[in-house]
Amino acid sequence: MTVKTISVTELKQNLGEIINQAAFGGQRIVLLSHGKERAALISMDDLRLLETLYESEQEVYQSRQLDLLGEARQLRETVAESGYQVDSTSVLDEAREGRLHDLTGLR
Repeated sequence: MTVKTISVTELKQNLGEIINQAAFGGQRIVLLSHGKERAALISMDDLRLLETLYESEQEVYQSRQLDLLGEARQLRETVAESGYQVDSTSVLDEAREGRLHDLTGLR
């Protein structure tokens, strides 16, 4: 797959030809405006591939988050069964206060 870089002005002058290069020629086209990359023109096949990859990545992320929540729930139950109770709010407050003191040099 090749990548071609063109200006927006060139795109305006050759719109049909450039669209065909992306759609049928398998070319990815990076559009420049004032010398900076601003957008890309890709084929529908590339777009569908990106969407599929994004959806798959989202599913993996959500699955991992659910696994982590399950592990946290199990750990909380294990700790509670051992008779140890912790107020998570106070633990977080202590950690924040300690970090604040570390950052400001008050400790």
